[in-house]
Amino acid sequence: MYFCGRQSSSANTNPASEVRMSVLLFGVLGCSLILSAHGMYSASDDVIELNPTNFNREVIQSDSLWLVEFYAPWCGHCQSLAPDWKKAATALKGIAKLGAVDADQHKSLGGQYGVRGFPTIKVFGANKNKPEEYQGGRSTQAIVDGAINALRALVKEKVGGKSGGSGYSRQSDDGKKDVVELTDDNFDKLVLESDDVWLVEFFAPWCGHCKNLEPEWAAAATAVKEQTKGKVHLGAVDATVHQVVSARYGIRGFPTIKIFRKGEQPEDYQGGRNRGDIIAQAVELFSDSAPPPELLEILNEDILKKTCEDSQLCVIAVLPHILDTGAAGRNDYLQVMMKMAEKYKKKMWGWLWTEAGAQMELEASLGIGGFGYPAMAAINARKMKFALLKGSFSETGIHEFLRELSVGRGSTATFGGDAMPKIHTVEPWDGRDGQLPVEDEYDLSDIDLDDDFGRIEL
Repeated sequence: MYFCGRQSSSANTNPASEVRMSVLLFGVLGCSLILSAHGMYSASDDVIELNPTNFNREVIQSDSLWLVEFYAPWCGHCQSLAPDWKKAATALKGIAKLGAVDADQHKSLGGQYGVRGFPTIKVFGANKNKPEEYQGGRSTQAIVDGAINALRALVKEKVGGKSGGSGYSRQSDDGKKDVVELTDDNFDKLVLESDDVWLVEFFAPWCGHCKNLEPEWAAAATAVKEQTKGKVHLGAVDATVHQVVSARYGIRGFPTIKIFRKGEQPEDYQGGRNRGDIIAQAVELFSDSAPPPELLEILNEDILKKTCEDSQLCVIAVLPHILDTGAAGRNDYLQVMMKMAEKYKKKMWGWLWTEAGAQMELEASLGIGGFGYPAMAAINARKMKFALLKGSFSETGIHEFLRELSVGRGSTATFGGDAMPKIHTVEPWDGRDGQLPVEDEYDLSDIDLDDDFGRIEL
């Protein structure tokens, strides 16, 4: 304990002596409590008192060089250092900053930087996330010299183009950055207010497991962005810097990965840590949360081309003419297709339909006419292959057809000419029953059939 007074060694048991002893002990304990409560530095000193609330703002986000002492008020060596630390802070004012953390009171902050004894001095230079141990002397001049040497190293690194920070803050060679860097300031807007799915890694720059995960996480981010069309994001939070959001989600170990979906509580990621496992989990999350694909009518070449080229398979139905089914019959067929699109939405296939006779070249290239209507084909535009539905146009029949294709079975054929057929631009169906064409009426009352055709005599 840090004593402010001197304890008597007398064994006198005189009542008056006992009173004096009690007063002395009260003064000693009172002084100790005051020192523990207020630390060894005051607002009048040039040493900046640091704590978990202001550490990130003052030190980590600062461009200045910082020397930070982690101390305990009861530590004799810390008490001896305090006068020199104050003088050095004054001498370096405007050049470098000296701070102090009561690590006895703020144990979490001391533990974060591996403080095991007192006093411990850390130098926060170019890479604020990886402070270095101060190895210099403890006199005022030695501290000033150590700070100047650290400044020289900082300037040298900046001239050489080096910078600190986490691995995720650096751009890759091609300039792309698919891991989103998340902070206390942008987390709510980017993640919580987003309609998309987020996988967020909370890491510490000094964590070996985090370093091993980094290349896998970065590679997965690029693949996931492509495979989910930008609907699933991989983000990263440096939990040693952005402690507000990390504390909110109870981050205790590194790396911790959490899954965020709008309107739901975050959940822990339970999958593997290689890029394949991460990608598979992200695609699964996308499929679960994605709406069923849109069922589009083939109105022009662009619709067919985009849908089929963007999907591994595109499923095309050729429905009977509207005069054969009416609006109710057509809607029944479309409803069957929409149910199948929902059932197979995780496949991310495209779904199209057209009316019989509207796209004759497409029907001919698929050989659909011989099977009657409704008919269905599944097209792989990349391989220029297709398969035809041979069973019934029903949920059961279509399910069997698509299930066989999804496991690599089923009969397929190749498009003739290695090209997609010509697609005509047509008007969209208006949702109503069809109307027979109106024929012109002719008045035959003025025509003398006898004169034109002669009489027919029996």
